Amino acid sequence: MNSEKKPLLTLTDAAANRVKDLMKKADSGVIGLRIGIKTAGCSGMKYNVEYAKEIKPFEEKIISKDITICIDPAAIMFLIGSEMDYKEQKFSSGFEFNNPNEIARCGCGESFTVA
Repeated sequence: MNSEKKPLLTLTDAAANRVKDLMKKADSGVIGLRIGIKTAGCSGMKYNVEYAKEIKPFEEKIISKDITICIDPAAIMFLIGSEMDYKEQKFSSGFEFNNPNEIARCGCGESFTVA
């Protein structure tokens, strides 16, 4: 039996590099990112990514590739084992999540459903 604990969230190199670039341009006092989940979209939930200036009570703090990430306590059970990536395409760019808990994603890719 494998008792190794799954990481809550990891960042790809592309995501880490983009976050570091954004943090250089951010207002002073930014310590990292805050990731949460909002009720929105066709499938029910949407990822919410914003700057974090402090760690709020009950947030989970993780460090991936030297970046501090604060996870909203209401989002923890939906994010376990997820990987955050950054993709640049011809007409769009942004953070994407590879979430093993997703069971469906809407056609536009903006929202998701978990089991």
